[in-house]
Amino acid sequence: MKKSPMKKILFIVVLSFSSLLYAADNPLGSGDALRITVYGNPDLTTETRVTDSGTINFPLIGEVSVSNKAVPDAEKLIAKHLEDMGFLRQPQVNILVTQFTSLQVSVLGRVARPGKFPVSASAKTVVDFLALAGGIAPDGADSITVMTMKDDTPQRIEIDVDNLFRAGDIIKNLELGAGDIIYVPRAPKFYIYGEVNRSGAYRLERGMTVAHALAVGGGVSLRGTENGLQIKRRTEGDQLESIAVEVSTSVQVDDVIYVKESLF
Repeated sequence: MKKSPMKKILFIVVLSFSSLLYAADNPLGSGDALRITVYGNPDLTTETRVTDSGTINFPLIGEVSVSNKAVPDAEKLIAKHLEDMGFLRQPQVNILVTQFTSLQVSVLGRVARPGKFPVSASAKTVVDFLALAGGIAPDGADSITVMTMKDDTPQRIEIDVDNLFRAGDIIKNLELGAGDIIYVPRAPKFYIYGEVNRSGAYRLERGMTVAHALAVGGGVSLRGTENGLQIKRRTEGDQLESIAVEVSTSVQVDDVIYVKESLF
């Protein structure tokens, strides 16, 4: 069902408003990109970045220190300078943060482009930052770890990205802030050797059985047999034990599947 034009407009307004609230909650810092306007004075519209020393240059009043100031406080400071220096009476200054370079999220692990990415109006959720990092690499896991702060307490949150998209579990698409970390681990693997056409280590997919694993390994070779299949599996005591399995047996992380040679 298509959204009506009015609903689309309301959605955009709400999204923009939430972005502005998010910006207002964070102090300005070095590298942040700002668009500053003064009501009724379009000639004073300025697009600038906060310098390494925490200042900006604004028309008429020159250098202004905005480092570690929230957006409303920076707006009041610029307005005060304009009024105190006799340029305007009760000026209404508005600052839009177009990019929070000083607030960065780290994306680590098995992604295409690991690194730090700035928070902005268009990049503030887990999915946004995974996209900026080029997405999860082919050998990356479906479940990722997010390390964030909540009520000044470090939080470690596991997110099933695959389920997030398949089931539409958007609640798990967390909004992130400065210093938060996304870590994408390597996908779990299983191993297969013996009389198969392609022995080696392979990605363990959800719901994988021994039959699926044999197919991934190119099938049983002409000298092999599906009779007497074995898996070497690590126990809770970190010991390897060999267990007899069927083709319908579920494969677990780090299982080693062995296919015997046929006796006939």
